[in-house]
Amino acid sequence: MSRTDSRRQLRRATIIFWVLLSYIVIALAWWFLSLERQNQDLRDLKREQLAAVAPGDTAMRAAIEERYGRNSLKYVYEGLTFLLLLIFGAAYIYRLVRRQFRLQQQQQNFVMAITHELKTPLSVARLNLETLQKRQLPEDRQQRLLAATLTETVRLDTLINNVLLSSQLDAAAYQPTREELDLSELVAGVLQKFSARYPSRRLAADITPGIAFDGDPLLLQLLVSNLVENANKYSPRDKAIACVLAPGANGPVLTVRDEGPGIPDKEKKNVFRKFYRVGNEQTRSTQGTGLGLYISELIVRAHGGEIDLSDNVPTGATFTVRF
Repeated sequence: MSRTDSRRQLRRATIIFWVLLSYIVIALAWWFLSLERQNQDLRDLKREQLAAVAPGDTAMRAAIEERYGRNSLKYVYEGLTFLLLLIFGAAYIYRLVRRQFRLQQQQQNFVMAITHELKTPLSVARLNLETLQKRQLPEDRQQRLLAATLTETVRLDTLINNVLLSSQLDAAAYQPTREELDLSELVAGVLQKFSARYPSRRLAADITPGIAFDGDPLLLQLLVSNLVENANKYSPRDKAIACVLAPGANGPVLTVRDEGPGIPDKEKKNVFRKFYRVGNEQTRSTQGTGLGLYISELIVRAHGGEIDLSDNVPTGATFTVRF
């Protein structure tokens, strides 16, 4: 199902919802008016009977008016109670339906993205290996093909780890370890591997040495890798990615900046949602599955920290992790 079909279904469901809600409200109003009309008719009948039997009985007339007022008030309270319950129920159902459609769209994006992400590295690796098998190439060309194949397998390994770790963290099946480590060396190691995979990408690293931290080394490596890979996807090739690790007031602060197009303000609160990616999967040119930033936030929270997204100046995005 395409994004257009999903929007059309959501629009159709919204129209049906509001039509049914309007019908119920109209029926409620008709019910109230009908009861109130019956109450008035009953009062008028009792007035006529009283006028025929005891026209001067003011106490009985007051009792008739009091009974009429109590009935009217009862109908008002019952109608308002039902209307409030209807409004709250309708709002809940409406939000639930919209959330379900949004989740369906995100899952569809994820399936399309992961299909592409799995197919691409496998196709590249297969093509490179077949080339090495069928042709006698110079040594330098062989090394370039092997390096490209290794890059794609690393990318595939990262993708699979993201998918598995996402499921484990959601199900609380993965318990992060806590061990004392040199966070500066860990970040530097991740950046070194990144530079080896993308030698043409300029990487401006500013890492304060000797920053100690208690955490899960595997999760922290994945956190840094996800943030840098995300910056790499959206930064122009002639622009640098900045990675800064420095001590903060309460703990280490990791900052990753890119000079890409940036993220619109209305999208900033959504980028950490599972499967969420800006734009349409059918027209998007960047790689990814919508899990990297989601997992990054889970990792940061597992270590008692917080992650923020802000605009980079003049262009781009800045992700700041405060432990």
